[in-house]
Amino acid sequence: MRHQVKSTRINRKANHLNAMLRNLATSVILYEKVKTTEAKAKLVRPLVEKMITFAKKKELSTAIRELNQFFLDENATKKVTQELLERYKDRNSGFLRLTHKGFRAGDSARIMQIELI
Repeated sequence: MRHQVKSTRINRKANHLNAMLRNLATSVILYEKVKTTEAKAKLVRPLVEKMITFAKKKELSTAIRELNQFFLDENATKKVTQELLERYKDRNSGFLRLTHKGFRAGDSARIMQIELI
């Protein structure tokens, strides 16, 4: 039974899903704008927001250690700790914007753009 299970698995095994979401979250941080499907965008949004909030609330050395465990590239950690913390110091949440961009040609999947505000 799926009692109190909030997220979907979008037809992937747990290891594949976690790797995909970590990779997508890293890309969102590094490039600040990524196009992906609606389902993936809705799954990665809370992860990125939690990482930015975590970095804001914790001591810098602790935050760097935890972010390096999550992100697949050290440059993403540097960007969060150096640029994004300064940009979002007055904002408590809502660091990302999801924008509908149309439908994919092959399978008509909804395409959304994830961007840092």
